[in-house]
Amino acid sequence: MRHQRSKKRLIQKPGHARMMLRNLVTSLLLYERVRTTKKRAQVVRSAVDRLLTYAKKHPPVLAVRELNRVVTDRNASRKVMEVFVVRYKDRPSGLTRMTPVGARMGDGAKVVDIEMIGFEAGPQKREAPKRSKTPTK
Repeated sequence: MRHQRSKKRLIQKPGHARMMLRNLVTSLLLYERVRTTKKRAQVVRSAVDRLLTYAKKHPPVLAVRELNRVVTDRNASRKVMEVFVVRYKDRPSGLTRMTPVGARMGDGAKVVDIEMIGFEAGPQKREAPKRSKTPTK
């Protein structure tokens, strides 16, 4: 029985859950923002925090080995070592932010945006050109 064994985990079969976690972590590290369900975001948050903390505290050779066990893209591990380790060197924890978006249409699951702290969403949306109020023929 699972009495008092609380752990954030995905509900799929173990192989599928493992690959889903690896893909979500890779996408979050590459794009710095991912939209997913709240439960998945909670699992990804702890995995990303663990990886980045390991990368900050250990030599680069060991850190890259640990990253490559989880991350499925070489560019993601490179970005961790070149960008995130420098960005978060003074920040001990809390490297991600979850922002609620709403509910998914099909099943009503809570959807959130999980993003890296310090991520600035590129160029803002441009306003559409204003139309004249007089109708044209």
